[in-house]
Amino acid sequence: MTKVIYPGQTIGIIGGGQLGRMMALAAKEAGFKIAVLDPTIDSPCGQVADIQIVAPYNDETALEELAEVSDVITYEFENIDYAGLKRLSEIAYVPQGAELVRITQNRILEKAEIRSAGVPVAKYVEATTYEELEQRIDEVGFPCVVKTSRGGYDGKGQQIIQTKDQITLAKSLFDHSACIAEAFVPFTKEISVIVQRNGDGQTYCLPIGENIHVNHILHETIVPARIEESLTAKAIEAAEKIANHLNLIGTLAVEMFVLENNELLINELAPRPHNSGHYSIETCSISQFHQHVRAICGWPLREPKLWTETVMVNILGQHVIPVTNSLSKHPNWSVHLYGKNEAKENRKMGHVTILSTDIEQTLNEIEESKIW
Repeated sequence: MTKVIYPGQTIGIIGGGQLGRMMALAAKEAGFKIAVLDPTIDSPCGQVADIQIVAPYNDETALEELAEVSDVITYEFENIDYAGLKRLSEIAYVPQGAELVRITQNRILEKAEIRSAGVPVAKYVEATTYEELEQRIDEVGFPCVVKTSRGGYDGKGQQIIQTKDQITLAKSLFDHSACIAEAFVPFTKEISVIVQRNGDGQTYCLPIGENIHVNHILHETIVPARIEESLTAKAIEAAEKIANHLNLIGTLAVEMFVLENNELLINELAPRPHNSGHYSIETCSISQFHQHVRAICGWPLREPKLWTETVMVNILGQHVIPVTNSLSKHPNWSVHLYGKNEAKENRKMGHVTILSTDIEQTLNEIEESKIW
């Protein structure tokens, strides 16, 4: 029997960033209280929480305090201390468990689990040392991408190798962790499927987003993705297979490559709400954050329906002033700023959602705004 958490009870969130903030705002609409654990005072989530615990994520005393004040605990990012989360799940209700974090923190484990779910990934080899990489890299061929097995996001922790002569470029990656070398995939698009599942196995996917990156950072997500219907069905089936294989409770973002032959390969997983799902706040019958709250609280899920086409654009540090100065010119822009104190270059500070009746026209409007 799935445990049900009711309005008035407290949801604990590990991580005080923007995902936690939007999760907290969704939960508060339903009458939940929020406790957040984050090392930073006045974090984006802390600004809207009822209880702030300011401490490192692996602080045992702080985790015990979070357990005491919370009726259910979730997390907003995966790079948290696995051992601490495992201990926490023994003294508190953490429906997502710690295993999902252990798997998604490690690309080697993640690739193996995706394969076990019966879903394809790019050809790859794993290497614990640089010397092992030298011996095995021919198995994947060139060009290829060498990635650290742990850590790394927004393009960090990886190196493209065009020829065998360039293999030394990847040597420093082994200072951090074991690595994988992955065959370079000549994809036509990157899409993301956000799949959400509750403890009873009820599962829904958000409408599929098409992701455009600039300098390895997500720039915009176009919804619905400009792909064939048959591929949409295939992508949803793949995401649901992975969710069921992992016994998911909560949210899993599944990033996929669309190949020229209209096949799909899974790129990577994120066990939480995802940047590419932010559009759902305005554009769907239920947002990824409301659905996540329902899933971890043992509520029945709602079927997400897309009201209209949309484009979500990230606001990085260098975009904040141009965006706020342009608000009067763009009444159809919904602006979300995350309450971060310092607008650093390439730091995600917020996002804009633009409801659209003509995607190409909206993309032109974004370009002509000269903000991005």
